[in-house]
Amino acid sequence: MPISNERASTHPFLRGLYEDDYYPDHVVDRGRAILLALCERIERERPDGLAVLYALTRAATEEFNDLQTAFEAAGSEIETVAREEIAEDFGFVACAYGFPDADVEELIATRKW
Repeated sequence: MPISNERASTHPFLRGLYEDDYYPDHVVDRGRAILLALCERIERERPDGLAVLYALTRAATEEFNDLQTAFEAAGSEIETVAREEIAEDFGFVACAYGFPDADVEELIATRKW
């Protein structure tokens, strides 16, 4: 399902990671896919409040937790720069879908990175 939210569909997810050679593009691509899938899920399920949104974003955060192994296998890791970039994009998604008051730490509360 293509993303119908114009802000989300044109957003350069994880741009800072793509611009830094420390992060392998093929792994960053997987992270970008997680964020795009989150957008698709939000559009499909239309959360009616922050509690439902947090459940969706926490599931996506779990996928990033699993991606840590792929970063390590490629000689990289989800460290400070990556954590901030990922968290920022989760915040962007919340705002783009009408949740400007979402707490970024709550959006990614299940993170292990």
